[in-house]
Order: sequence, then structure tokens, then C-alpha cells
Amino acid sequence: MSAKKPSREFRNLDIQLIATKYRLPFAGKVSILHRISGVLLFLSLPVLITLFLYSVASPETFAQMGVGAGGVFLKLVALVALWGFMHHMCAGIRFLILDLHIGMDKVSAQKSAIAVLIISLTLTVIFAIKLFGVL
Repeated sequence: MSAKKPSREFRNLDIQLIATKYRLPFAGKVSILHRISGVLLFLSLPVLITLFLYSVASPETFAQMGVGAGGVFLKLVALVALWGFMHHMCAGIRFLILDLHIGMDKVSAQKSAIAVLIISLTLTVIFAIKLFGVL
């Protein structure tokens, strides 16, 4: 007579449960943000290519892009795309290092995830200062 193995419990997860009930470690948050930033970069490509085409079409179209509310809106779009690029690049380097089996233990993975968040946000702030001409 064999003992019956307990069946596995499957639960449906939704965004609200993930956002409110489960506490992801920083490595999980960086992983999710890496995916979100990748999708953001892919979806922003048509907009960025269109903006690039207008900017190199003539000096007049380049000058028109940077004035008024449209200029601020374009800077905000560029800032979001810039954050996506910075986060995706930093997290991608982290994942390449993890693929070399460096920093695989829990403490090192936690520290590298925090470093990715700090470095990507710092680079974004530096480029935002340059983009908006604060200094």
C-alpha cells in the first residue's frame, strides 16, 4: 500500500496580489524592471526614429522641435526612454555577470540588484540635468 502524495497547489496570481501581498526581493524587482524597460525601449523605437528623422530633416524642423510645450514633452519622452535604456543596460550587465556564475549567492545578488537601481537612477538624473539644462 503506497501513501498518496499530496497534490500541488496552484494559485492564480494577479497584478494586485503581486503588488500588494507578495514582497519581492530587490533582485526580483530588478528583473521585472528589466523586462518592463525592454518592452518600453522596443515600443518607443518608432517614436524615437520619427523624432530623429524630423531632427535631421532641416535646421528649421530641428529648431521647431525644441520650443514650447512640445519641447518639454519631447524632453520628458526622452527622459523616460533614457531611464529605460540606463536600467536595461545596467541590469543586462548584471545578468551577464550572473551568467558567469559570479555573485550567485543571496547576499551578493541582493547587493548587485541594489547597485543596479542606484547606478541606473543616478545616470538618469545626470542625463536629465544635462537634458533640461539645469546646470
